[in-house]
Amino acid sequence: MIAFGDFDVLSFDCYGTLIDWETGLVQALHPILQAHGVQQGDEEVLAAYAVAEAAAEGGAYQGYRAVLATALRDLGALYRFTPSPEEVERFATSVGDWPAFPDTPGALARLARRFKLAVITNCDDDLFARSHRRLGVAFDWVITAQQARSYKPSLCPFQVALARIGVPPARLLHVAQSLFHDHVPAKQLGLTTVWVNRRHDKPGAGATPPAAAVPNLEVPDLRILVDMVGC
Repeated sequence: MIAFGDFDVLSFDCYGTLIDWETGLVQALHPILQAHGVQQGDEEVLAAYAVAEAAAEGGAYQGYRAVLATALRDLGALYRFTPSPEEVERFATSVGDWPAFPDTPGALARLARRFKLAVITNCDDDLFARSHRRLGVAFDWVITAQQARSYKPSLCPFQVALARIGVPPARLLHVAQSLFHDHVPAKQLGLTTVWVNRRHDKPGAGATPPAAAVPNLEVPDLRILVDMVGC
């Protein structure tokens, strides 16, 4: 059990934790894959996408639109089709259409009564701004990959966040779904973490590469976390 009174700030991953990025990805990819006769199941496509996006984010920094475009082209190479420029553009700008999880706005509003809130997200400033409108709260700090010039699981976004927020690591609690993107680097920096295991009822790691990490607490959704905090 975590002593929540030990923390002043909660930091959140966005896509996968607050925004239902797997649903958003599937909805954006379906018409493209169908147009090219690709019939793989959603879980297979998400696992392939996880590999493609992680590879695109792991090289020299490029904006998130370019990451999405590269990942789509890599999926096309895997499934033997070439996406059209229009399909690439539509997919690369689909982020703002990805839905929030139903529990997100209410949970964030309740947590904001007790804690300062930050978001550390693998996204561009303007694309996150479109998602931000779905979340129902004004974050005290927003740290994007565009600002850090690198993508999680790099330590850099977390280091930028800690420097900007200005609290000791022991006073910041990081809340995230992805073991690969968030919990591995956060634990390397000595942060306490909560794993929001959105895929607790599904096999595999979905749209994130598999990884080994030991979060301090696991919950299936944000409602349970809020109840445990007692907000």
